[in-house]
Amino acid sequence: MSAARTSPHPRPRPRTGVRALVGLLAAALAGCAAIPTSGPVVEGDGEVGERDRVVVLAQGPQADAAPEEIVEGFLLAGAAEVTADFAVTREYLVPQARSEWDPLAGAVVAEDVTYEQTGEARITAEATVLGTVDAEGRYAQAPDGARESLVFELQQDGDGSWRIARAPDGLVVTARDLERQFRATSVYFLTPDHRHLVPELRWFPDRDLALATAVVRALLAGPSPWLRDAVTSEIPAGAELRPEAVTVEDGVAELSLQPAQAVQEADRGLLLAQVEASLRPLGVTGVEVSAGGVLLEGASALEAWEGGDAEVVAEGALLRLAGGTATPVEGVEPGPVTGLARSEDGATRVAVRPPGELVQIGADGVVPLLTRTALVPPSVDPEGYVWSASGVAGRPLLALAPTAEEVEVDADWLADRAVRGLRVSRDGTRVAVVSTGADGTTLDVAGVVRDETGAPVRLGPPVRAGAPLDPSGPVVWVDDVTLAVLTQGDVGAPSLVTVGGPSTALPVVADAVALAAGRGERSLLVLTADGDLLRYDGRTWVRVPGVGPVTAAAYPG
Repeated sequence: MSAARTSPHPRPRPRTGVRALVGLLAAALAGCAAIPTSGPVVEGDGEVGERDRVVVLAQGPQADAAPEEIVEGFLLAGAAEVTADFAVTREYLVPQARSEWDPLAGAVVAEDVTYEQTGEARITAEATVLGTVDAEGRYAQAPDGARESLVFELQQDGDGSWRIARAPDGLVVTARDLERQFRATSVYFLTPDHRHLVPELRWFPDRDLALATAVVRALLAGPSPWLRDAVTSEIPAGAELRPEAVTVEDGVAELSLQPAQAVQEADRGLLLAQVEASLRPLGVTGVEVSAGGVLLEGASALEAWEGGDAEVVAEGALLRLAGGTATPVEGVEPGPVTGLARSEDGATRVAVRPPGELVQIGADGVVPLLTRTALVPPSVDPEGYVWSASGVAGRPLLALAPTAEEVEVDADWLADRAVRGLRVSRDGTRVAVVSTGADGTTLDVAGVVRDETGAPVRLGPPVRAGAPLDPSGPVVWVDDVTLAVLTQGDVGAPSLVTVGGPSTALPVVADAVALAAGRGERSLLVLTADGDLLRYDGRTWVRVPGVGPVTAAAYPG
């Protein structure tokens, strides 16, 4: 048996810095060559246009190649042919295996691969895993040092050339392959009240003729299990494409759905809104959806999040930051509080008053709501519920109704964990939770299941986000699919974490203790233990002038 051999084709670790994440997603979404570092600041919507295609040519097998070289060539060819038909890749397989092997069953995103002959005609490829993409396009980031073994059985053909007789389904790609050959785009569902669209990020092979079809099929299949009970859809259960493809011509996507009666009885405006939002990042400017020969028409009353200015507590006073200027909020004097949060309409402001008292802040002064040990900073959801937790293992999440009635939120996966931080998404369907348990401190995202009145009753199963990170607690939503979180250690290391995508480290901030974000990474604020307030400008952190020392900062949500 030969010794293990490392592939001469290094598999690079994803770049660090905020532009690494934005660059990866922008390349996957739009193929941007560079990220602007100057010019006016504008609010992004997560949508991009078409991109230029990067063509990578696959190499077929060499006649005298050794078994290890055949396996390595097979994996490299597969990574190069994500956007093709894998004709060259299948040349590495024996004839029978060519029809059995399923390249689109998923993908391992690997940093490096070593090859070792572990049997007379067996090669084991050992991959250092950065993440995985499953057959439905769900990306899961892997913990540091994760590894996966792939076993290949080979045999010699009549000419004595080695070919693969049995190969694991799926592909092995580098982070750069993922950037070049896959498209990251969201499929959109609805909040239970039908007021907002809710995105779920997926990764699809970037095939011109099949990409729109793959996106629509994912939409028809519905949300992933972790999100399923928190959202709804106007696309009827069991709906199918007939014919089984989406055609796009001059920017207009055409598709037909069945069963016709169920589709026609759905809210057509909402159904069209879901389809259009899901296809828009692919360069689609309009959609024509039919059912039973009837062209669907209709409009929806979906609402967009309006955003808002940041508010900070500095020297006990509440200030609003707008246009680079800090102005006092008249009639509100919070005093020395931390963990500020407020509703989108500004009607509810809450904070933590040391050592562990949740208070409401308003024209009537500071009103105590409840007291808990190690209270985590609160979050206010769109229904007006104030979320928090005691930070003690085994204590449940809690939510205060607008009437101040306390509601326990059932989350069985947190039973043996201590909550260190949480933040509800602005659409109210998801919550990001930093918690500590036997496996360390993790960042998870779960769907928020509500009753018919809008009250939160339980969390769905969690999905891990930012697996390589060691978060310290503070977490905020930067946009509909991106979180910012602080990591452990004496030196603050804010990171951006994509739910269903990779994470990337931002420039470090010494003694960072809290975060706030509005809409987009340029709204991101960091608060230090000394009371400095820093704003991210797309490249580095800059001090916000005219305020300080600051004890709390918040945007709506």
